[in-house]
Amino acid sequence: MRIAHIAAGAGGMYCGSCIHDNTLAAALQKNGHKVVLIPTYMPLRTDETNVSINQIFYGGINVYLQDKFALFRHTPWTVDRFLNSPTLLNWVSKLGATTDAKVLGALTVSVLKGEQGHQKKELAKLVKWLEDFFKPKLVLLPNSMFVGIAKEIKRELAVPVLCAVQGEDIFLEQLVEPYKSQALKQLRERALDIDAFIAPSQYYADFMAEYLNIPLEKIHVVRLGLNLQGHGMEQFKQNSKPFVIGYLARICPEKGLHLLIEAFYQLRQKLGPDKILLKIAGYLDKKEELYFNNLKNQIDARGLNGDIKYIGEVDRLQKIIFLNNLHVLSVPTTYKEPKGLFVLEALANGVPVVQPRHGSFPELIEATGGGILVEPESPSAIAEGIEYLMNDAECREKLGRQGKEAVHRLFSDKVMAEATLEVYKKYL
Repeated sequence: MRIAHIAAGAGGMYCGSCIHDNTLAAALQKNGHKVVLIPTYMPLRTDETNVSINQIFYGGINVYLQDKFALFRHTPWTVDRFLNSPTLLNWVSKLGATTDAKVLGALTVSVLKGEQGHQKKELAKLVKWLEDFFKPKLVLLPNSMFVGIAKEIKRELAVPVLCAVQGEDIFLEQLVEPYKSQALKQLRERALDIDAFIAPSQYYADFMAEYLNIPLEKIHVVRLGLNLQGHGMEQFKQNSKPFVIGYLARICPEKGLHLLIEAFYQLRQKLGPDKILLKIAGYLDKKEELYFNNLKNQIDARGLNGDIKYIGEVDRLQKIIFLNNLHVLSVPTTYKEPKGLFVLEALANGVPVVQPRHGSFPELIEATGGGILVEPESPSAIAEGIEYLMNDAECREKLGRQGKEAVHRLFSDKVMAEATLEVYKKYL
């Protein structure tokens, strides 16, 4: 089967959606299918072997300039090719190129308009490449913010176009008016051009059916899958001291690091020194430095410097080592997480989780038996959940063992690829 997967690059950070898209494309390729992974906006950065092509469409510089200045909507493709250079885009991303929804409203609406937007030249280049060089039998879009390009792809290639939904409502809800209302209107109109959607959880399928105003039957649920190579290989020492709590996610308010630090402080006050340790790993964007600096100031003021360690961003091997030195992981998101890849990564290594009772987390815990759920946005509830697992080693080890077995059986990249193929076959 010849399948074109379009992916949205996230600049310089390891992005959960990029990792998922890359893992899925690689697994389908292993199955013998002709799959091409096409980056847009920025090059993909993944902690596994990158299977995307070395060519960027809808390059971040081009789409921005074409939105702001009419001149760039008519520049020769040779000029655009230079601005789409992966080297240049990577360099720009290191300068802190903005992904702030509050300043990207007009651009978002324009891209959603597809062939009627300011980036119609970018769409023409993508369609021509697909038609001349790959000739797919099916095209998968990375998220619903790309639905505007479906009509032109279907008109020129006469192939089904499917679309993943991966948490983009978080960005869309941060748009300012009038762009927020305009974007939602375009989304709902252009969603009609999509043959089917694929969601990573039943929670998000239900949510996006209402958000996009489409029948629930049009959305298929395919669970996330991991490339499990290396995961779960080390023997985790659950009885080691001190008790180590972990956080593995991007450093930002919506991931709830401030809630976990407050919960840790409550535990530290109750248990005293040298009993617990908090290890934090994840990408820190320039726009979140103020948030993180405020957290560090709180940590300093409370005398917790020796008890909380920020490791920074971790690659694949570092991530596995990090997880294998935890007793429990918690990423208490303030939003309703549609995916929760970090939960699966922790469980793949036998590390139980304490997560808020919202979004996809109840589904993941039910499917894996690998953790406990607590009241959302409550540091005291997080602290109680962690303390419960700290004091009951038998329960902690049982949850970790159950979670590890379930992830290795039900959430592998192979299982995900096979389930995705079953969806594709319905539309071919």
